[in-house]
Amino acid sequence: MILLPELVALVPLDVPNPAPIDPTGGAQGVELLFAYLKWGVLGICGAIALASAGYMAWGALSHRPEENQKGKRAFLISGAATVAAAIAIPMVNNVFSAVG
Repeated sequence: MILLPELVALVPLDVPNPAPIDPTGGAQGVELLFAYLKWGVLGICGAIALASAGYMAWGALSHRPEENQKGKRAFLISGAATVAAAIAIPMVNNVFSAVG
């Protein structure tokens, strides 16, 4: 049976901490894919904001308060999604620039 001091003696004191390695080997395809994805997310957020504003206007003009409220809710959610995307995009850029 191994005692605790013998077990501690087996554990190395210096644990290596290697630098991050680019798994793609420097290929630009992944960066291009993420660039298209980021623009796609922002475009979809903008399209949803426009559609929900139109839905809100349609609900107000046709005297349907439920539809107006749904449009307002969708507009606020699309605004929150846009803010989340605006925060996430620099974070993704920072991670990829640290590896490269």
